[in-house]
Formats: sequence, C-alpha cells, structure tokens
Amino acid sequence: MEDWLKDNPQVRTVTTAVADLNGQARGKRMPSGFASKALEGMTRMPLSVLNVDIWGDDIEDSPLVFESGDRDGILRPTDRGFVPMPWLSNPTALLPMWMYTEAGDPFAGDPRHALKLVLDRFTEHGWSVVAATELEFYLLDDSGDTLQPPTAPRSGKRRLGGEILSIRALDAFDTFFSELYDACEVMGIPAETAISEAGMGQYEINLVHGPAMHAADDAWLFKILTRGLARKHGFAASFMAKPYTDWPGNGMHIHFSVVDKDGKNIFDNGGERGTDELLYAVGGCLQAMKDQTLIFAPHGNSYERLVPGAHAPTGIGWAYENRTAAIRIPAGPSAARRIEHRVAGGDINPYLMLATVLGAALQGIEDKVLPPQAIKGNAYARQLETLPSDWGTAIDLFEKSTLIPRILPKQLIRNFVMTKRQELNYYAELSPDERIDLYLDTV
Repeated sequence: MEDWLKDNPQVRTVTTAVADLNGQARGKRMPSGFASKALEGMTRMPLSVLNVDIWGDDIEDSPLVFESGDRDGILRPTDRGFVPMPWLSNPTALLPMWMYTEAGDPFAGDPRHALKLVLDRFTEHGWSVVAATELEFYLLDDSGDTLQPPTAPRSGKRRLGGEILSIRALDAFDTFFSELYDACEVMGIPAETAISEAGMGQYEINLVHGPAMHAADDAWLFKILTRGLARKHGFAASFMAKPYTDWPGNGMHIHFSVVDKDGKNIFDNGGERGTDELLYAVGGCLQAMKDQTLIFAPHGNSYERLVPGAHAPTGIGWAYENRTAAIRIPAGPSAARRIEHRVAGGDINPYLMLATVLGAALQGIEDKVLPPQAIKGNAYARQLETLPSDWGTAIDLFEKSTLIPRILPKQLIRNFVMTKRQELNYYAELSPDERIDLYLDTV
C-alpha cells in the first residue's frame, strides 16, 4: 500500500475512514507523510464513534461511552487499499479501515466485521458468495425552499417528470455521468449500466458482481462518491428512501449466488427451478424478513417508501422473474441462477444489509427452510404477511428476534437498537423540512 503513495506523489492528503452503524464514514484526515502510521495500525479512535446516531452524537447510556471510559479502538486498513477522492479539489486519497479492540480482536460493533463473520460461515461449508448491487438515487436542487430536479446543463431546463429508461434524461447530465464513471474507474468501483428511473430526476446504476465483501465496499464507496461528485457539479445526489412524497422511493437491490470450491453455482440445477439450496435460501430470507426490516428501513423516512402502491415490496413473498415480489429469482442461463432481494431502501448500510440477507439465506440452507409457493401475477394484490409499517415496531421486532442473534453479534444488535431508539425519539420533534435536511446528504 505504501507503494501506491510513492506512485501517486500528487496526493498530499490522506483520509482514514470506517463505516459506522448508519454507514457514515468516520475517521481522520492527515498529510500523506503521516500515512505510514495508519498503514501500521497506529490510528486510534474511540469505539463509541461507530455507535453514534445520525447526527453524530453519542448514544445516551451507551456502555461504550462513560461506563467503559470511552475506550479507544485501533483502526487497521482493509484490503481495499488507497482509493482517490476525485470529487475533492485537491488530490486526496481515502484509506478504508475497520475497527479492532486494544487486544487485537475484531470489534463486534463494526458492521464490516459483522459481514465478515457471516462470510466466514459460508467458507466453513466450502462456499463463497458472489454479489452485486443496484443503487437508485435522485439528483436534486436543494437550494430553494422545496426540492426539485437540478437544471440540466445541456438544455437549461428541469426534468419535471419520470422518464423510465430515457436516454434523453441520461444525456441531459452527460458531464456528470461521464465523470462519475471515470471516478468509479480510478476508485476500482465496477460501475456498469446507468438508467433513468421512474422518479423525477431519479437514476439507477448497477455495480458488477464480485466477492460479497467487495460488493459491500463498492456500494459504500459509490454512495460517498456520488454524493460528493454531485456537490462538485452544484446539485445534490441523495439515496434517502423517499425524497418526494409523490414519486417512487430509492431502493438498493442485491443479487447473490453461492459457489462451491470448484466454482459451481450451488443454486444451479440446470433448469428454471433451481436447486433445493436455492429454495432453502429463499425460505430463510422470507423467514427472517420481518425481523430484519430495521436493517432494510433504518430511518424515519424509510417507512414513507414502504407503503402499498409505492413500487416497493411490503408483502413477504417470492416469485420467479416477477418484480412485484420481495424476492425475485431472475430468468436467464441456469449457471447464473441467483436471488434478488428487493426490499431495502437506498438509505441502508451496505455491510449490515448484506450480512443480514446472506445470514438469513445461510440459516435457511442449514435448517432446510422451504418457502411457500412462488407467487404468480401481481404480488401487491395478494394477501401476504406484511413488513412492519412503522419505525418503532421494526425496532421492537429486531430487538426481540430469535433469528437475528444467529446472524449478528449481540453487541452490535444492542448498539443498533439503542441508536435507533434515540433517533426515533428526536425524529419525532423535527418538522418535515428538517427531516429532509437530516437525511438528504447523510444516508
């Protein structure tokens, strides 16, 4: 990693960052000459920093703060290495980190470590997980009293309607998307297809499949990049679940398959049905979905997206090649047989999202959980068991779940529940405009 700085002498500043429970990047900035200390694992930061609320404040009565003396943890580099930060004016590099305790153990409250624990369980079976994400976001002009689409540089006009798969809508922001792709390339983010979505000023970019941990890193970095680059262009990019009341919300779908040590997809039976392992994985995801809603919808605004008729799944069901279902088995070559999980909003923490979905799938395989019959037709019209429709209920279900502790560390569960209860309390005091301001640039 030191060679990277030698090969890039123009980089004079390094930022070390770790993802907290809300997926926020928290860390330190330093001259590049001091980066060797970060590479050697000498960067210290309070463990409690990974457990602050969405405002960046300590969690009241958290055992990580006063009770334990607000002890330091140690940040160590991930295998990602240095990545440029091309949205900044001066050449700067980001060094993604994860947290360890003073004793050298992985910190159980770190969401990246939580995903690593789940992936290690797949490794014990002789398997690895291949995953990809689809991220929706809005481009927004937030300079006035109300949100609206930004003025397109090419036409000088605003896109005031939804234009599904419109090339014209993409061309209108050609410079932004060209720079976004260039930035993804230098950051090692495998950005593929961009499309115009159904919302006013809404877009989606798909990231190419790869190892699940890399997919989580890519999604985390992509969100940071897109928000930063949009501000460089004079507008905002937001992954918040529901910026506009009357337009579709932002989702983050994940696709995943499991391969054995010989590289064979364990979901592939040579036909459309898929293997028993595929069905068991679907069964596990459905079984845990209600309890996991807090991960898929972690913020107050998230529940404005999870309402009937808003193009987001609210019923717990699955189907083959059917986008109205919460879980979809896409068509295509059997060798690429995979699961698409469609519930989460764009405001999620990618590490927790992948950890809980993959953990539930593995539980289903291990417990041989058969799903109900696959849905045919419009899933929105079916009388299905539904996800919780409010934040408080989702917190309660997550806290009391008997399935979640089989996936996530108990310390992380406790920290996350305390965080969300504190946010729920303060969120109730905010005006609608203050709620938009809170989430627009953060999630």
